[in-house]
Amino acid sequence: MAAQPIPPAESRVPLTPQSRKSAAEIAGTPTGTVMTKEYVQTVGRMAYLWGWPLVNNLNRALAVENLPEPGRIGDVVPASPPGYISMLTDYIKAEERFVTCPNQDTVYGAGFQRLDRKPVIVQVPDFGQRFFTYQIVDARTDSFAQIGKQYGTKPGFFLLVGPNWKDRVPAGINEVFCSSTDLAAIFPRTFQDDTPEDKAAVQSLLSQIMVYPLSEFDGKMKTKDWKKTPAFPSPADSTGETKWVIPEKFLDELPRILKEIPPLPGEESLYKMFNSLIEASANDPRIKQTLTETAVTAEQELIAPLFHFHNNGRPVGNGWTSPPNGANWGTDYLSRAATAKSNMYDNAPQETRYIYTDFDSTGERLNGAHAYTVTFAKDQEPPVNGFWSLTLYNKEHLFEPNALNRYSLGTKSKQMKFGADGSLTIYVQHSSPGADRDSNWLPAPRDEFSLYIRAYWPKAAITEGTWTPPPVKHLA
Repeated sequence: MAAQPIPPAESRVPLTPQSRKSAAEIAGTPTGTVMTKEYVQTVGRMAYLWGWPLVNNLNRALAVENLPEPGRIGDVVPASPPGYISMLTDYIKAEERFVTCPNQDTVYGAGFQRLDRKPVIVQVPDFGQRFFTYQIVDARTDSFAQIGKQYGTKPGFFLLVGPNWKDRVPAGINEVFCSSTDLAAIFPRTFQDDTPEDKAAVQSLLSQIMVYPLSEFDGKMKTKDWKKTPAFPSPADSTGETKWVIPEKFLDELPRILKEIPPLPGEESLYKMFNSLIEASANDPRIKQTLTETAVTAEQELIAPLFHFHNNGRPVGNGWTSPPNGANWGTDYLSRAATAKSNMYDNAPQETRYIYTDFDSTGERLNGAHAYTVTFAKDQEPPVNGFWSLTLYNKEHLFEPNALNRYSLGTKSKQMKFGADGSLTIYVQHSSPGADRDSNWLPAPRDEFSLYIRAYWPKAAITEGTWTPPPVKHLA
């Protein structure tokens, strides 16, 4: 048979964008398709990694959704119903269990929002020279707004709206930020040093840090005495962070996540795969049982190891690791899950870099049975435009009560002493290193612990990786 001639280019039907199917139009697994146990386990395991941080975040929001007004859970954690935030008036207390790895360098605020239903005004006072940043994230814990000293933010009013909000922006708004999801969270942080004078001086600013519904906006700065807000009952005591993801319940919570949080570009096929599994499990008890068992196993084998800092981020030298893409996770499901498990709610990297270690310079696990030093050579403290700190967390990534009530040292620590050569040595151990060194003592528990550097508004040396954290040296 003679070959058919190729038609001239001008007669061919062009493949135009209109003739291509969109990602949403591409079919997934048909209903009723047989699914082997191995397939269900494979997809279920991926769904658990992908969805774990989102379920975690949602359950935290649901825990405070019905509060009557802004206040403090257990008189410790700032919490509010949607439409508002709550502020502390000092560092967060050591007994905090709502989230791992809190800092004691800033005064926190917190509030979960439902921005389609209730867009909010974020009020920013005149902070002068004081460092501040408002962490604002969507339901994926990705940052979508830039408010803080590092952005040159001016005092005024900022509007946060959801993806489906289409109303009019009133006069007097500095800027509008749109979340990709209805659920969002706001966490203001205001620097405070550890002197009584600064703790008093910051109070007037804290009273002006406000978030409230757009319907209450009148163009005037509002104030609130946060010391007079109520305390609410706390969850049952636990040795670690409150457990926000229960593997046995994950399959029942995932459908809400898939419904409320739209897919990122390219995630449409993932959503279809997960939804087909959920549909199949609703019709086949064996598939549902396999998925539940898979979630329990994935919690132990996949998620639990991500709690350890050496499994989070990438190496930055001397045994320290750091994720370079905090709050900009995108489709980096691994790092998002690792941070959600080990230290939820990272700032974006241009706001804060988090650098941590579980080990000393020889690769041995840090443990309060030993004594250590962390020495910054002259002019080699973490290079920042804001401030830095070194914080110690116990094996649960929480504060371990100590006689000094001290959990971090850094820019805030006005009592620290530098060596004659300009170096700064911090002593990390359970017992006092001696009266002449107590100003630089970071008390450790008797058990395992981790160290954590925060670099607020980091300079290029940190973001570009040319600065290396010092080794943690085990004292003989």
